[in-house]
Amino acid sequence: MNFSKEDILKAFHERHACKLFDDKKKIPQEDVDFLLEIGRLSPSSFGMEQWKFLVITSQDLKEKLRPVCWNQPQITTCSHLIGYLAKKSFLKNPDYYRPMYERKADMLPDEDLREKAIKRYENFVNAFDDKSLACWSAKQCYIAAANMMSVGAMIGIDSCPIEGFEKDKVEEILELNTKDYEISMFVAFGYRVNPPTKKYRLPIDQLVEYR
Repeated sequence: MNFSKEDILKAFHERHACKLFDDKKKIPQEDVDFLLEIGRLSPSSFGMEQWKFLVITSQDLKEKLRPVCWNQPQITTCSHLIGYLAKKSFLKNPDYYRPMYERKADMLPDEDLREKAIKRYENFVNAFDDKSLACWSAKQCYIAAANMMSVGAMIGIDSCPIEGFEKDKVEEILELNTKDYEISMFVAFGYRVNPPTKKYRLPIDQLVEYR
């Protein structure tokens, strides 16, 4: 499937925060796998892949989450609700980050250079307190989520990013080990009931400065 620039812009113009999905229409597993692969291939700081994708299809679980997600209808009407879990303790654990560098042996064949790269990462990440570490990790989740929503729009899948929720209660319902993970956001994916509303954006000359 080839996309022209016009096709891509059309998808971006039509992409919107879908507030109500057709709960009778489900995304084919092939397309779900495709979106997850887009997320997996997304860039991340230091290549640490700070995300875990929690794919929620259970209607019972969606119903439990809705009251602590500001009662938003997209929680229960979407086909697939994906929770973006930001990794925490892993990021300071050598058992996690050292293999992430060792797998790049073909890119960094010199062991001394690899060790220097690891040391640079350690100096960076160890400067974070727990709150700052979680914040940095969550930022990476947003990159993956944005890519998945954008590509979803290109193949006709609607979405809605969701930050409005009671974090502690969500993590309790999801039975997360909050030492290792915290919920950064949700994205609801599915198919719209209503046509998208008009898109409002600032003009490009108010957003761009060349130097």
